[in-house]
Amino acid sequence: MARRTTKQPLPDDFEEHILDTDLGDEMRSSFLEYAYSVIYSRALPDARDGLKPVQRRILYTMNDMGLRPDRGHVKSARVVGEVMGRLHPHGDNAIYDALVRLAQPWSMRVPFIDGHGNFGSPDDSPAAMRYTECRMLPAAVAMTASIDEDTVDFKPNYDSRETEPSVLPAAIPNLIVNGTTGIAVGMATNIAPHNLVEVVQALRHLITHPKAGLDDLMRFIPGPDLPTGGKIVGLDGVRDAYETGRGTFKMRATARVESVTARRKGIVVTELPYGVGTERVVERIKALVLAKKIQGIADLKDLTDRTHGLRLVIEVKNGFVPEALLEQLYKLTPMEDSFGINAVALVDGQPRTLGLKEMLEVFLQHRFDVVRRRSVFRRTKAADRLHLVEGLLIAILDIDEVIQVIRSSDNAAAAKERLIDIFELSQIQADWILDMPLRRLTKFSKLELDKEKAELEREIEALDAIINDEQLLRKVVSDELAEVAKTYGTPRRTVLLASAGTTVTAAAAPLEVADDPCFAYLSSSGLVARSSSATPPGHGESRANHDVITSAVRTTARGEVGVLTSRGRLIKVGVLDMPELPDSANDPNLQGGLPLSEVLSLETGERALALTSLATDGPGLALGTRDGVVKRVNPEVLGRDDWEVIGLKDDDEVVGAVELVTGTETLCFITTDAQLLHFGAEGVRPQGRSGGGIAGVRVASGERVAWFGVVTGEDAVVVTASGASTALPGTEAGAVKVTPFSEYPPKGRATGGVRCHRFLKGEDTLVTAWAGAAPARAAAGSGAPIELPPATGRRDGSGNPGSQAIAAVAAPVAVLLADRAADPVADAPADAE
Repeated sequence: MARRTTKQPLPDDFEEHILDTDLGDEMRSSFLEYAYSVIYSRALPDARDGLKPVQRRILYTMNDMGLRPDRGHVKSARVVGEVMGRLHPHGDNAIYDALVRLAQPWSMRVPFIDGHGNFGSPDDSPAAMRYTECRMLPAAVAMTASIDEDTVDFKPNYDSRETEPSVLPAAIPNLIVNGTTGIAVGMATNIAPHNLVEVVQALRHLITHPKAGLDDLMRFIPGPDLPTGGKIVGLDGVRDAYETGRGTFKMRATARVESVTARRKGIVVTELPYGVGTERVVERIKALVLAKKIQGIADLKDLTDRTHGLRLVIEVKNGFVPEALLEQLYKLTPMEDSFGINAVALVDGQPRTLGLKEMLEVFLQHRFDVVRRRSVFRRTKAADRLHLVEGLLIAILDIDEVIQVIRSSDNAAAAKERLIDIFELSQIQADWILDMPLRRLTKFSKLELDKEKAELEREIEALDAIINDEQLLRKVVSDELAEVAKTYGTPRRTVLLASAGTTVTAAAAPLEVADDPCFAYLSSSGLVARSSSATPPGHGESRANHDVITSAVRTTARGEVGVLTSRGRLIKVGVLDMPELPDSANDPNLQGGLPLSEVLSLETGERALALTSLATDGPGLALGTRDGVVKRVNPEVLGRDDWEVIGLKDDDEVVGAVELVTGTETLCFITTDAQLLHFGAEGVRPQGRSGGGIAGVRVASGERVAWFGVVTGEDAVVVTASGASTALPGTEAGAVKVTPFSEYPPKGRATGGVRCHRFLKGEDTLVTAWAGAAPARAAAGSGAPIELPPATGRRDGSGNPGSQAIAAVAAPVAVLLADRAADPVADAPADAE
């Protein structure tokens, strides 16, 4: 229910006066007052100290509170309360935000406040002011130094109960060094930070050369120096800003391409553009990936911490060029941003757009005024002190008479008048003598006063020289600036680039790796790699003694190959997952390869035997098992990535696998009881994936197949190494035999073959067997090289080591390094792709 109110009657003598005002005039005047308040009291900095009113009041209040670097921190809320109550009658949030910015090293090139607690990050806001603490940094002390020496003018605060400085003495050229940003009514300001050492060098040059041009100054200040580092690309906009006060330049993140895992490369970002946080970049990249506007990114990790600083890792998928992807990120994300300079500041109370030289000149004129006023203040103070010292010296010289005059006077006023008349003292000197304690009337005090008088006279003389000599005044300012640069200067953080250089585009480097022909390699130690070489691998002179390329397959960079394993599985592997090796005279070194376990997962005890190209138009694959089974497999188009190519019986396993080229190759078995059997591949009927194969070689009870493969070439040899089955590998001497392969006649499939090695006393098995092109060298299990005997006939029973070609070795041969390493591709026709 509404309350009923009674309207009070107007007084009898009330006269109504209505003033008609034009609405446009009222709006115009009110808006101008508001704009004036925003421009002069909030948004725009003074060109002399580079501070907005709230920043100036914060530093002045902290100086009054004694929050110097050698004192303890105090709650930020206490500082905010003092500023708000005494000088800045606005919201506490605005004051605290300004205080926080003065403490953030990523916002200020030279911070002024030492913050203790959570002062935020480029992405996050700070903790509440009741939780954080602060005090002045030494740079802030330099901004307020000598403020109590009449160096600047003071004005009444908002309620006229106190006074505040209209500008700080500002020994640091803050407007240029830290820059500023602000939005007023009808105008805005945005000035980039610069390096203090470079700015001081330009200021000192301008002191000695007042008519220096912009080119001369830019020799000292080539461009901005942003707190977050990064790169500035293109300096034309910087020069425009220095000349006219307005210009735009591009900021770019600092990033490099490096290997982030054993299989992938990545883009590591260590510096971002000024004002850009990591979360903003991460969100933008995620949005682009979800929208499919950018491809090739496998993972994105923000590893930023306080120890190592910014570290944003962008993992690149295999098959994509990291440099081209980085160019896309520069184009589509905040990793490249623009900074528009609009150098507007207050000069003599008026907003002006300033070029570089104008900003330097305004600061220098301010420093000249500060040093001159400071010198006048100090000279006046020294002269006053000298006046007192001279009076004290007069009193001490005639101390007995002074005492007599004082004792014979009726009161202090009379004593004062008599001292002035008798000793020709001033009133100030007479008061000082009357107030002087008796302990000063000693001989030592006179010596002190004489010394102090001499020092004061020298000080006054030096100050007079500064006041009266303009050149000396400029030298003092220059020397003080040099000391500021030495004390607070830091090295440049931002790299300046005249241009971005050669842009990595689709024409220069495509985003995705081209599907060019290449080779995929598998080594005996289980390393895989790819090479862009157009020819098969040749001699292995640069390969390690303990490793050899056991399989090389022609394929394409974006294709797939199959890995044949001892369990009879064929596993698809993308070639892009293999690291690319440099093309070194057709002699790849697989020490830069990737362990196969990083590419696929093998079962316990399962070994990778060979690679296959998965060709569908060839004669297929040939497999040999430990129990002597041979199988030819015709490759088929399969949708699965993992399938069995042979049905193995219990305890059987594949010992050799090759990809046939012509279908007429010679297949060879060598068993551990030194039996060799070879026959033509055309005699083996192809089977499907589930087939278990057919009999290849008859294996005696307790024996197994030591080696299976394809033998090609007229110069092929058979290398066998014998030993004792009961001895541990490497603990007993063995023997190596090299025999021309042509010495062994072919036999029918499913037979026992022929003898290929005669065991010596104490030997009963072959520990290593191999057939193929003449090997370059052999290696023991430790990797030590072993000299092989020359190839000789197999039927010399005289026992002569030369004719029988048996050489004693210290350990069983572990690896045979061959010219072509049993590679069927090496002898394939050029068009057998």
